[in-house]
Amino acid sequence: MIELVNISKSYNRGAVKAVESLNLAVKPGEIFGFLGPNGAGKTTTIKIMVGLLQPDGGTARIGGFDIQKNPLEVKKQIGFVPENPEVYEKITGIEYLNFLGDVHGVPGPERAKRAMELLEMFKLDNAVNDLVQTYSHGMRQKLVLTGSFLHNPPVLIMDEPMVGLDPRSSFDLKEKLQEYCQEHRTVFFSTHILAVAEQFCHRVGIIHQGRLIACGTLEELQKQARNRESLEKIFLELTEA
Repeated sequence: MIELVNISKSYNRGAVKAVESLNLAVKPGEIFGFLGPNGAGKTTTIKIMVGLLQPDGGTARIGGFDIQKNPLEVKKQIGFVPENPEVYEKITGIEYLNFLGDVHGVPGPERAKRAMELLEMFKLDNAVNDLVQTYSHGMRQKLVLTGSFLHNPPVLIMDEPMVGLDPRSSFDLKEKLQEYCQEHRTVFFSTHILAVAEQFCHRVGIIHQGRLIACGTLEELQKQARNRESLEKIFLELTEA
């Protein structure tokens, strides 16, 4: 469902290599956690996957479509949650969701039903008619999450989706994502919360200084490390350089 082949991206005329020769594949029905220290290349990789950045080299495919050759087809395949929940502030929450519904061609009755289910799950239904500028960071995060699910995409790509969520909403999101994957859909998300990745992901990839240094199930990663007690200790060992 997600395929990255020799993806590379640098900044400052090649002086800073953000991502270097990254190869990665994520299957349908899989929850994949993308881990790495600050500045490791996680957000750059995600922006390439959703078409916000052009790679210097390599190919990114989502659902079989090349992001550079078929950008609109790729964007039909994905729901995206960016690192920061930046939303138009002078519109209401429901206007934002209707805008996304129009963009993705979600029929009105289906849109309303799906939106209400998500808004009730995130306890945002009482605020959906308020202007976004009145929302807290956590409320904006919930609104963006709701929008990412609205068109029921086969692939969800999320950059730190649980930042700003209260414990109840974080739990409900994890439950929703597990249900999503049971429908043979794909979830790809970055996180610094290693306990979530350990308990929740089918596989994880660890990127460090632009390179994928480990990828697999927890058991597979344990075979690569000396300290096998937890994903946190494996992560610290592999990224200590």
